[in-house]
Amino acid sequence: MAEQRAADGAVAVADEAGAAARAAAEAERQAPQERRPTVVADDVHIYYRVYGGARSRGSAANALRRMVTRKGGPSVRVVRAVKGVTFTAYRGEAIGLIGTNGSGKSTLLRAVAGLLPVEKGAIYTDGQPSLLGVNAALMNDLTGERNIALGGLAMGMTPEQVKARTQAIIDFSGINDNDDFASLPMRTYSSGMAARLRFSIAAAKSHDVLLIDEALATGDARFQKRSEERIRELRKEAGTVFLVSHNNKSIRDTCDRVIWLEQGLLRLDGPTDEVLKEYEAYTKAKKK
Repeated sequence: MAEQRAADGAVAVADEAGAAARAAAEAERQAPQERRPTVVADDVHIYYRVYGGARSRGSAANALRRMVTRKGGPSVRVVRAVKGVTFTAYRGEAIGLIGTNGSGKSTLLRAVAGLLPVEKGAIYTDGQPSLLGVNAALMNDLTGERNIALGGLAMGMTPEQVKARTQAIIDFSGINDNDDFASLPMRTYSSGMAARLRFSIAAAKSHDVLLIDEALATGDARFQKRSEERIRELRKEAGTVFLVSHNNKSIRDTCDRVIWLEQGLLRLDGPTDEVLKEYEAYTKAKKK
């Protein structure tokens, strides 16, 4: 009997320990995970200096002469494109950047990518940001396949990875839907085809921070849907995505957070639906 009671007690202790372990695991699963910052913008100011851009009644020739000789006093116009913007982006977020034309969206994106210096403040990144824009350079004299190879190698893929993913990139871009354009020089592509290929190359690899400038504004509805699905996949792979677009539907379908810039100032930063509602009311009132 004593042995039976000891055995029963041991089983009870084991059951309690197992229940406690399961409860701890469930609590850990349900507890909010610590968010990891990927981009921190701290009071960022970005200026452009336009030489010979001061407003005057002088001729263009006189302005050029002053630029070359530096005579006649300074003729520099300073354009404050971004003014004191502060935000923190976290891993797993998809963030839309919106604002009317000239509000500083693309400028801020280029600064995050390290392509533009900041005048004041600082931008900190965890990982290497990759900028994908409609104007991203591809070599017009090379075929689509060669541009895929160069783009993949530039992003850090191995030759074996590039070779394995080339056909998937071509299929995703749709450049071969009507003809074998992958074997033709890029100069034969329409602007939409080139933009689709740029996005497809960049989306073939997971990025720490992926910056997309108007890439979803080109292409048909089917390609836009594929692009949005791929961005969701990139988020699941623990990357952070920034999307600049004037297409509010793409922002709604893709992003869970929106940063609204207006005249270089951060006007609003918050959940997508809330910010877009305010932005659409603003643009509607501005048109009136």
